[in-house]
Amino acid sequence: MPRGTAANLAQYAETWATRGVRAWEEGWWDMPVSVGNQLAPIIGAPPNTVTMHQNVTIAEAVILSCFDPTGNRNRIVCERENFPSVMYFYAQQHGLELVTVPYEKLVDAIDERTLLVPTSHVLFKSSYLQDARAITEKAHQVGARVVLDCFQSAGVVPFNVTDLGVDFAVGGCLKWLCGGPGNGWLYVRPDLIDTLEPRFTGWMAHEKPFAFAEPPIRYTPGPMRFLNGTPQIPALYAAMEGLRIVNEVGVANIRAHSAALTSHLMEKVLELGWPSLTPRDINRRAGTVCTNPADSEAISRELLSNNFIIDWRPEAG
Repeated sequence: MPRGTAANLAQYAETWATRGVRAWEEGWWDMPVSVGNQLAPIIGAPPNTVTMHQNVTIAEAVILSCFDPTGNRNRIVCERENFPSVMYFYAQQHGLELVTVPYEKLVDAIDERTLLVPTSHVLFKSSYLQDARAITEKAHQVGARVVLDCFQSAGVVPFNVTDLGVDFAVGGCLKWLCGGPGNGWLYVRPDLIDTLEPRFTGWMAHEKPFAFAEPPIRYTPGPMRFLNGTPQIPALYAAMEGLRIVNEVGVANIRAHSAALTSHLMEKVLELGWPSLTPRDINRRAGTVCTNPADSEAISRELLSNNFIIDWRPEAG
């Protein structure tokens, strides 16, 4: 947690205590977009294209609700190594077929039957950095849309969603953006914003939310049409300082420092002869190093008990 986050959360408490309901018109209502605008430069997005949500699963549910699978275009295609929460969601949708393949075969699996490609920019177990451009180009060739999950890349790997041409990007501030839980985010390509109508919606997406009109909804123009119910204001206060720091330091500088650290770790892992899923090539490695020696789960508990901040994942170590 950045040191300044405590002050921001104290400001939230003070605002709640002293301004009450007035805080909504004094900044709270706009925070899902204003905080999104702090995040946008980090991923190369234009202003007013990023909205904040509770988590990636909800953000992807908003995306899917913009589409009506008809005919043969009803496949969701992703790598088998994708984060399970996302795959759980897609697997439960009636009328959709979830197709999962090894990441090496993802591009070839995208065809004219594909509706969405919800793919991880960085595979969460191995730290493998995928070729998002190749995935996007293939998807667009066959008329599919790409949802690039940048949870493991935003803030530690330089990339530009505008340059990549992805239709959507999702992620969270929990990891490299140092923003804590409850801070998922959704980028929508600018030319799609005013053409899509999410069915997973709510009063924040209404053009006149405080008219409390009966259905059907009349969508507001701009990024707020991708919001739904009342936003997670305390979490948004927690996100701001991490985003400020990452913008100030610059992702390129963070990447250079991270690359030096991960290269040092990889050298030691290889010297010890421990197995690792993490790529040796820095151009294919993100910010994490995984190693899986014997009894790695027990080792992880011992390290954590001695205040080494690490994570353990099945098969990855």
